[in-house]
Amino acid sequence: MHCTLLKAKLHRACVTHAELNYEGSCAIDGKLLDLAGIYEYEQVQIYNVNNGERFTTYAIRAEEGSGIISINGAAAHKAAPEHRIIICAYVNLTQQEIALYKPMLVYLDETNRVTHTRHAIPVQAA
Repeated sequence: MHCTLLKAKLHRACVTHAELNYEGSCAIDGKLLDLAGIYEYEQVQIYNVNNGERFTTYAIRAEEGSGIISINGAAAHKAAPEHRIIICAYVNLTQQEIALYKPMLVYLDETNRVTHTRHAIPVQAA
């Protein structure tokens, strides 16, 4: 049996561009892609914290160190500059792989600079 688990997350990234007439996808600062372990052209899920929109697209590489998070093509209707989003990639694992697996969680500030990383989400308290 396989299960789908969170592979990587860019938490609370700030949208820098929304380009309706671009050829689709989500351009992400190359350093952030590398740190999170998200591949160029990999499918990602995007969750917009500002308006609740959730959509699927794929990642493309933006200039390293630029801080760019650009929502492109039709998805540009679902996010605007300064919106905070969560970008997630997922992986299918066997039960044996799950036992040793840890996702890469990257937390960002309002300029898309890394504040910290983790491999687990803290337990939610009541």
